[in-house]
Amino acid sequence: MISVKEAIIVEGKYDKIKLASVVDAVIIVTNGFGIFRDREKLELIRYYARKTGIIILTDSDSAGRKIRGYIRSAVNEGRIINVYIPDVFGKEKRKEKPSAEGKLGVEGIDVKTLTAAFEKAGVFSDERTSEPDITKLTLYELGLSGGKDSSALRQKLQRSLDLPSLMSAGALIEVLNTMMTAEELGEHVRKLKEEEDDI
Repeated sequence: MISVKEAIIVEGKYDKIKLASVVDAVIIVTNGFGIFRDREKLELIRYYARKTGIIILTDSDSAGRKIRGYIRSAVNEGRIINVYIPDVFGKEKRKEKPSAEGKLGVEGIDVKTLTAAFEKAGVFSDERTSEPDITKLTLYELGLSGGKDSSALRQKLQRSLDLPSLMSAGALIEVLNTMMTAEELGEHVRKLKEEEDDI
């Protein structure tokens, strides 16, 4: 069990149960889109953002993306860390059928993958000593944005790093900066392009 000082925001009670087996932390449940109408819970999230910082861990589907975006826009003070689970297709054991997009939510992700998602976001590491150096310009220069095949290359990059497909450029930059430097990203993209050339 890993102790995490930030409060972790998840969508549902089964996500909370799953996460409680991995980390020792305050875990707040949004009740899905219920957060849009729950002023008290939003105030609690704002409080933790200012006090300890918050970690947003939603499903990798479009609903999870909307909830994440809503919380980010509603919290204007404090520290926010985004943890992203990869796109894993399947069905949770307790459900009769898969979700609309066919992706597993937080509750269905195995412990190893969940732990790796936290590591990628820099949650378990000491504070980074160097300044984040991956920017929108970096993505452009590496062919990850603004070009004819940029979208396909960006999707390939996200798959190779076990990141969800539904990420904005800003979210991608944020998580990449917790995982690597611009130089390391450049090397990773170069290898991805070489793999394309070998096909």
